[in-house]
Amino acid sequence: MDAQVRLTRITVALHWLIAIAMIGSLILGLVVEEMERGPDKFMLIGLHKSVGVLVLIVAAYRFIWRLREGFPQRLTPAADWQERVTSVVHWLLLLGTLLLPLSGIAMSVGGGHPVGVFGFELIAGGEKNELLGEVGHIVHGLGGKIMIAAVLLHVAASFKHALVTRDGTLRRILGGTAG
Repeated sequence: MDAQVRLTRITVALHWLIAIAMIGSLILGLVVEEMERGPDKFMLIGLHKSVGVLVLIVAAYRFIWRLREGFPQRLTPAADWQERVTSVVHWLLLLGTLLLPLSGIAMSVGGGHPVGVFGFELIAGGEKNELLGEVGHIVHGLGGKIMIAAVLLHVAASFKHALVTRDGTLRRILGGTAG
């Protein structure tokens, strides 16, 4: 099958695994941000951290995969400005899946808190490092907002491809063929 028409199973699986985990983690982060301190908030923060560490592992693999395979070819021609916006959004999404978990880890470690995955401690809590914690906090907060904007643009573009352009791009990322 023509690579332009069908994406590999790995590409599709990585896309959806990361998409679901990142969107869920972004929503969870927004919820936790608004909660009062207490046991429920700390439990959800632990879940948020766990998902973030898992996202980082899969995203690192996906990043290497994307560098090796390149981005999928566009199915229909687009204006130069659309090509540039598409490229920026794809890179924001790709890098965001790495930087958000890394900045979250920096924020936790800098605050003297452990980092774990569902109760299994990967990095022990220790002394605070205010600079690391603050940099992590700024990158995580700003990065989360940028990631939300990039996800919304990406979803809007998907609807444009499905409803206006009708070029099969959405079918392709769902695992089908574009043609």
